[in-house]
Formats: sequence, structure tokens, C-alpha cells
Amino acid sequence: MKILVTGAVGFIGSHTAERLQSLGHDVIGLDNFSDYYSLELKQLNAVALSQKGITILKKDLRDDDLASVLPKDIDYIFHFAAQPGISQSSTFEDYFSNNIIATKHLIDFAERCKDLKLFVNIGTSSIYGLEATFPEDYVPKPASHYGVTKLAAEQLVLQKSREKKLPACSLRLYSVIGPRERPEKMYTKLIALGLKDEAFPLFEGSDKHLRSFTYVDDIVDGVVSVIDNEIKVEGEIINLGTEVEHTTKEGIETVEAVLGKSIAINVIPKRPGDQSRTKANIDKAKRLLDYNPQTTLLEAVKQQVEWYKANF
Repeated sequence: MKILVTGAVGFIGSHTAERLQSLGHDVIGLDNFSDYYSLELKQLNAVALSQKGITILKKDLRDDDLASVLPKDIDYIFHFAAQPGISQSSTFEDYFSNNIIATKHLIDFAERCKDLKLFVNIGTSSIYGLEATFPEDYVPKPASHYGVTKLAAEQLVLQKSREKKLPACSLRLYSVIGPRERPEKMYTKLIALGLKDEAFPLFEGSDKHLRSFTYVDDIVDGVVSVIDNEIKVEGEIINLGTEVEHTTKEGIETVEAVLGKSIAINVIPKRPGDQSRTKANIDKAKRLLDYNPQTTLLEAVKQQVEWYKANF
């Protein structure tokens, strides 16, 4: 199969591209190499993918000439590319152009791929709102520009499915952690600052937040399982994550245990739009995809610490 992965040098996209290639597929990775976070990390990921025979194309989805660089005989599209997170440095225009306009351009390209079996949109639990503990038919109440624009992107994709113009589904991911996690995310930052004996900036009250911290390989298991399950997932929204909850405080303590040292904490003002609780409701994923994430938080953190030490 020929498979396109957008956002391929990012965290989850790079792991998915590698898994698909290991399964024998011809993988084309597309990324705009945005400087939203470390280009060094993205180049590191790009080299790792290229060494495994994965084609990496530098292209911005906000350009509407995708057909000029991409082949039309694509079998599957996995759309990870997005303006991520709820960073105060990102404007609404950043979220709008990268999450909505870019997705519309990709849809326009996908409609020209006559053999396309499935367009897989990668959504987020942020679509649900300040708490994300619900089944997929719950009315979304996003509380950030990120959540709002990811919901809009998801609906653009599913609109085409409803119109019978594009086979598509959307996977909503929960609090993914592991090797290659973005540098501003909790675990990479905890590990980096802990190793440097520097204080970790903790948003006020967030130590009590609950999260479905899900190991990246468990997420990728669910993502790639849609292949050959097109009939089951067509037009569907499916949550992927672990049902096990941990507080942010427990996450910090787990990193401290793996590093064998305490990490100083610097409490900073609350961040607007931050979710207070995420717990993946994966009944649908279990039923449709036989999804069963198993990796513990401790094992996930061990793997992430090993990766960080080996690369930084």
C-alpha cells in the first residue's frame, strides 16, 4: 500500500510512519518543518525515517498545490499535521491556517486520489473541552482555539464522508507520551530540567489534574489498526488512549523515581483552556478495532528517559 503521513517528522506522526513502513507499506512523509518547536528534533526524526527508507517531503499544507509534489495513487492518508497545544505564543490565525485551511487543502487533494481507501484524520481529546471523559457521541465543548479548530478540521473531513465523496474517519487521541515527545510537553520538559537540576514550571493547581497518559506505541497500535477495517470505521469518530488515570503529581513523581532524584517545582499562574481531566472512553475502539493499550506509566517514562539520554 502507498500511504501518506502528514506531520511525519513530528512526535506521533514519525512513530506511525515507522510502524507503517515496518508493516511493508510504501510510506511518504510530508512535513513543513515548522519552527514552533526545535528543528533539531525534527531533523533528528527525519534522519531516522529516511534511514528506514521513508520518503520525506518538505511541504506546507497551507499551499494549495499539493498535487504538484504528491502522487495520486495514494491508498491511505494519515493526517497528523496541525498547530498543536494551547501555547500563548500561537495566534488564532496560526490555529486557523494550520488546522482548518491546511486540512481543507489536503481534503481537496484526497478527492483526486481515486484509489483512496481511507482518510484518517487525527483529532484530539481537547475537542471535548475542559473535561474529556466522554464517549464519541458527546456534544463537544472545546475551550481553546486548538480544540475549536481541531473540531472544525474533523468536521470538514467527516462532511466528505457524509456526502459519500471521501472514505474517512477521525481518531481522537489522549495525552500521548514517550520518545520524541515535543520539548514543551510535560514529560520531555520534566526529564530535561531534572537532568539539569533546574526547576519545572508547574501551572497552579495542575498537580491535581487527571490525565490518560498513553504510551505512543499503544496509540500507534490503534491508529494503524484502521487499515483493512474501512467498513467498520467509515464515518466514525473513535477515541484512542488508556483508561488508566494519573494525576500530574503522580507523573512528576514517576519521572523522579526513574531519574533517581527530586525535581524542584516553580508554580506559575494557571493556563486558560487547560483540561482538568482526561480519561479515554475506549469502548468503541475496543469493539471496532480490538484496541487494548497495556503500557504502564512507569514503563513509558523509562522508555522516554532512555531516548532523551541517548539523543540529548
